[in-house]
Amino acid sequence: MSATPADGTSPEVGVAAVQVPLVNIANILTVTRLALVPVFLLTLFWDPESLGWRLAAALVFAVASVTDHVDGRLARKFGLVTDFGKVIDPIADKALTGAALFGLSILGDLPWWVTITIAVREVGVTLLRFWVIRYGVIAASYGGKAKTLAQIIAIGLFLLPLPEWFDPIEWTAMIVAVVLTIVTGVDYVIRAIRLRARG
Repeated sequence: MSATPADGTSPEVGVAAVQVPLVNIANILTVTRLALVPVFLLTLFWDPESLGWRLAAALVFAVASVTDHVDGRLARKFGLVTDFGKVIDPIADKALTGAALFGLSILGDLPWWVTITIAVREVGVTLLRFWVIRYGVIAASYGGKAKTLAQIIAIGLFLLPLPEWFDPIEWTAMIVAVVLTIVTGVDYVIRAIRLRARG
C-alpha cells in the first residue's frame, strides 16, 4: 500500500507538479556557449597573424569553455537538469571544439587527421543520441567529461601563440585528447546499443 502525503495529494500528483523550467540559468549558459561559437571564429580569422586577435580568440574560447563547467554545476546543484539541457549541452560542446579544430586546421596549425578523427567521433555520438532518443537520453559520462576537458586544454594550448619549445607539451595534450575521444566514442556506442536493446 502506497503512502499518501499529509496534504491529501497522491505521490504521482506531487511528482508531476515539480517541473524544471526550460528557461533557467543552466540552459541560458549553454545557449550562450553556442552563441559564442561565431564570435570565436570571427576573432580567430579576423587577422590570423595578429598576436592580439589570436589572444582574443583564445580568450573567447576559454570563456565559452568555462560555461560548460558552470552550467553543469548549477544544473546539478539547483535541480535544473532538463532533457533539453542534456541534448543541447553536448551539441554546444561539439560546436565549440569543432569550430576550433577546423579553424586551426584551416590555418595550418593543426594536422587535418586530428580534426577529422575527433569530428567523426563527435558527429557519430550526436547521431547515436538521436538514434536512441525515443528510448532515453544518454547523459555525459565521466569519461566523456574527461574527454571534453582534455580537448579544451589541448585546443587552448594550440590557440595560444606559444614558443616552439612548447610544442611537445601541446602535442602530448592533443594525443591524450585524441585517445580519450576514441575510447569514449566506443563506450557511447556500447551504451547506445544497450539502451536500444532495453527499449
